[in-house]
Amino acid sequence: MGYDRRTTEIHAAIAQLTALTGHEPRITDDGGTVRIEADLTTALVPRWLHLLAVLDLGAAYGLRSSEDRQTAWLRFDLPEGPP
Repeated sequence: MGYDRRTTEIHAAIAQLTALTGHEPRITDDGGTVRIEADLTTALVPRWLHLLAVLDLGAAYGLRSSEDRQTAWLRFDLPEGPP
């Protein structure tokens, strides 16, 4: 059950980030965790609370800044295999 719920949460986060940003987020699956990243723009400022609610779906989340972009990320820890 945990695996199905987690998969549903991952797909929900991807869909919501796509809707918020207008772009498909970057997804990294390294077996035990899934990391989802989306670039941030000033267009997201009015939707900040919605963005935070999406990020809070993950086990951990954060923001990263570089010279050319700002990125929001969230991580899901996956249970050991399907039920």
